[in-house]
Amino acid sequence: MGEKEIKALNSIPIEDTFAEAFPMTAARLIVTAVTPEWARTAGQAATGYASSVIGCDAEAGIEKTISPEETPDGRPGISLLMFAFSRDALQKAVIGRVGQCILTCATTACYNGLPVVKDKTIRVGGNLRFFGDGFQSSKKLEGRRFWRMPTMDGEFTCEDVFGTIKGVAGGNFLILANTQAQGLAAAETAVAAIRKLPGVILPFPGGIVRSGSKVGSRYKKLKASTNDAYCPTLRGLVKTALPEGANAVFEIVIDGVDLPTVEEATRAGIRAACLPGVVGISAGNYGGNLGPFHIHLHKLFSEEK
Repeated sequence: MGEKEIKALNSIPIEDTFAEAFPMTAARLIVTAVTPEWARTAGQAATGYASSVIGCDAEAGIEKTISPEETPDGRPGISLLMFAFSRDALQKAVIGRVGQCILTCATTACYNGLPVVKDKTIRVGGNLRFFGDGFQSSKKLEGRRFWRMPTMDGEFTCEDVFGTIKGVAGGNFLILANTQAQGLAAAETAVAAIRKLPGVILPFPGGIVRSGSKVGSRYKKLKASTNDAYCPTLRGLVKTALPEGANAVFEIVIDGVDLPTVEEATRAGIRAACLPGVVGISAGNYGGNLGPFHIHLHKLFSEEK
């Protein structure tokens, strides 16, 4: 860090660097069920294996809990955000995840949670309806079409068309700590703060990444490999980015509906993470070559109102 340590929170230096984020197409799914527990079960299953598009068909997570007063069918629910590089890829991922994890889950229904704009939609219920084997039916209410498919516990309702937006993925920051325990505690606190905000998800397990990556590898078939500059066990073997006393690093990756939302989540997470035992805050970027959105850490706090 050296001369770049020109800003600090709670006496913890914030590196003068930026997180590099990129655009992805996003959808919001509203999942309801007979109880909040069943809605969350469906959401957890549908957002599994969705941490990074490096190896997954989508990046996905639970956005928030929704009260019965806010859902289309008056039942408890949750909202999910799913991100992919293209609308076609997103449609494929959403259909697969809804079909395998929400349709199959007891008592659920699935609805669109974004405005529908012509030529910027994906068809979900309209593709899943064939599971009804000819016994499916549709109903149109206030301009929205819903498909009903018979199931062994009653029926599954899924909206025909879902809206999409251009979201922002890959927002991130790094927590550098004296010990693994102190770094994990700081990361958990950051996750709790970010999860209070609407419009964002943390796609990695528990919202925390321990296996940060860099672009490329000495193995030609790999798109990404371990971020050796931040691995404490490699200090002395590689050009390290770790300051004295940093023996564990955790990364928080943030996907959101737009850039201001990701910036606000980054700000809230960093502020919450500056706890005893943390020796620095940094961010992952690739020289500005990966994505067009550059979230400068110092600027986040200099612009804070």
